[in-house]
Amino acid sequence: MNFTQGEFIYLNKPYGMTSFGALAFVRTRVSRKIGVRRVKIGHAGTLDPLATGVLILCTGKKTKEIERLQLHTKEYTATLQLGATTPSYDKEHEVNATFPTAHITRELIDEKLQLFVGDVMQVPPSYSAVKVNGDRAYDLRRKGQQVELKAKPVRIDDIRVLAFDAAKMLLSIRVVCGKGTYIRSLARDIGRALDSGAYLTALCRTQLGDVRIEDCVTLDDFPQWLEQQEIEDNKNI
Repeated sequence: MNFTQGEFIYLNKPYGMTSFGALAFVRTRVSRKIGVRRVKIGHAGTLDPLATGVLILCTGKKTKEIERLQLHTKEYTATLQLGATTPSYDKEHEVNATFPTAHITRELIDEKLQLFVGDVMQVPPSYSAVKVNGDRAYDLRRKGQQVELKAKPVRIDDIRVLAFDAAKMLLSIRVVCGKGTYIRSLARDIGRALDSGAYLTALCRTQLGDVRIEDCVTLDDFPQWLEQQEIEDNKNI
């Protein structure tokens, strides 16, 4: 491998870490391995800290591929807690409201999910990296400011129920979608469509383009993976 010329690294991002944190972990070890101060590296599509799954890292000249990779179709599995909401639409914040769920059935869920298939307008979460007058929306929210974000068009190719626990009101779904789709916002909107509430309790990106989660190395295994690679960079120093 030649990380200076450019390589793709397929990472399974762990729960609780930012995408930049995972990138920094890899960059430090690759830079040390090839004997440079700071190898050029970027990632193709941010995952929330509480999400796991496919994170494609691009090094060297492969960073020019980032914009193209971000256009690829993505697949997620998500678990929603029905009957409640949080400000961030996930477990980053505590529940701020609860709603009735007695009327929610599997049949109603199947019916309402179809409303979100196709080209739809979606308002991003206010706790997101969307910029508002040069500031990140989540930074403004954490400072106590209210943020009003505009709806934008996104594409959702497919939504399917993987499991529904009517006793716990936990709904697991598979989503196939295009660039810019927020699964947290989808959870919020599904809750509203069910005349209730919903927030994410788990999210995993299982595929990005042709890269599946089975193709990815975990962060814990990355140092060993790196040791096993035949590195060309060193030979050119």
